[in-house]
Amino acid sequence: MFEKLFLLVKSNAGAAVMNNPVIPANSREAVINEASSSIIEVLKNQLEIGRINDLIKFFQVSGYNESLVTSVTNKFANKLNNFYNIDMASAHATAASLIPTVMKQLVQQTNSKQHKEFALNNMLSQLTGNRADLSSLVNHLMVA
Repeated sequence: MFEKLFLLVKSNAGAAVMNNPVIPANSREAVINEASSSIIEVLKNQLEIGRINDLIKFFQVSGYNESLVTSVTNKFANKLNNFYNIDMASAHATAASLIPTVMKQLVQQTNSKQHKEFALNNMLSQLTGNRADLSSLVNHLMVA
């Protein structure tokens, strides 16, 4: 799933990363990886602080939780600023042009029967390091 997420980010990284003059050419792959890891870190954090219900609702109803998208955008912008010395305004503009699109597509693929690697049960299990099978809880919360 994590590799597929990287590819999803990469497929959307054109103007935001690949053609962005503030991002050095030799850092572009790493920046795409930072975007992917920002998504994973925020989703994992939601699970760790017990917000699985909010996470499930986010994937059921796209746009339900814009603060989740904002959290990912801010995390990615901070990484661009801290690790790549990109000024905060440019970092935030880069993150804002990439993350919302990727998150929207991630929700769409999670709800698609064609993208089993992004099925919500699979994704949440992988986010926990496959330590727990969350399928019955997810199914219960999706019905509620």
